[in-house]
Amino acid sequence: MDKVALVTGITGQDGSYLAELLISKGYTVVGTVRATISSDDERFKNLSAVIDSKNLIIESCDLCDYGAMDRIIRKYKPKEVYNLAAQSDVGESFKTPLATCSMNMLGVVNLLEVVRNSDPDIRMYQASTSEMFGDNTTTPQNEDTLFSPVSPYGVAKLAAHYMVRSYRSSYNMFAASGILFNHESPRRGENFVTRKITKAAARIKLGKQDKLELGNLDAFRDWGFAGDYVKAMWLILQQDVPDDFVIASGETHSVRELLELVFRHADLSVVEHVNTTSDLYRPTEVPKLWGDPSKAEEQLGWKRDMGFEDLIIHMYEEDLVRESGKNTQYSDILI
Repeated sequence: MDKVALVTGITGQDGSYLAELLISKGYTVVGTVRATISSDDERFKNLSAVIDSKNLIIESCDLCDYGAMDRIIRKYKPKEVYNLAAQSDVGESFKTPLATCSMNMLGVVNLLEVVRNSDPDIRMYQASTSEMFGDNTTTPQNEDTLFSPVSPYGVAKLAAHYMVRSYRSSYNMFAASGILFNHESPRRGENFVTRKITKAAARIKLGKQDKLELGNLDAFRDWGFAGDYVKAMWLILQQDVPDDFVIASGETHSVRELLELVFRHADLSVVEHVNTTSDLYRPTEVPKLWGDPSKAEEQLGWKRDMGFEDLIIHMYEEDLVRESGKNTQYSDILI
């Protein structure tokens, strides 16, 4: 195996798109999943395009299990490691801050230590997040914008981000981070507001649901297509020098705008079918996230191919097909 990449959290949205991209480039991909996930788990549908590939290997492993991670890295000898495993639900992090910090911060330190002690020449990518900017009102946000996280998720991710920087400077490791703004797809979990809206609209259109409950409609986010963003992850590890990059669309839209776009496209009434409730508000909310991807565009040569409206309509149309029972797989593959 000449080109081997390890991808943690491979059954997630980003992991599955990245697996498709890497396999198309001739890599053997070793993907890790939590030991509690069985082979018939719903999340394996994300890998439907590559699950039968001879270049895909699945291993069960907890990111916080040093011995298991060390065994996998010594066995397969990857040249690149992409850490995408995380508790990625911001709202959930308020309910489970200990578990969130364990996975999103301590798990990253564990992986850094495994890489450092097994093969310090491995190139490691860490999935950082725009939630680290928190309530800093400076927009658009770039690599020099001060961090000010307000959620346990954002705080844990920031601690991991700084640990990656520390290992890079202290141990001369090729450890780099992509500060990814919101990136969505039909594979996005249904607990995320984008998918919650597109799936509910499809179900309402088909007469399978009548109402949709949402929280804060006035939060602004920078949304892009996950399939575009995994290309940036790969590019980050192909550079001569490790560095951190903001990956974003360069636009910001409100939840209200997203909601109205979907319902207008579906010819549905927001007033008739959507209720808002303060019960769904987060304890602390980030008002606006808006990224500046100039550095990534100039230094990586990265660009996004799918715009906001096309992305959201694509998600709705995929949900409409799935909810109609015509297809339970994911047709939006990269290869």
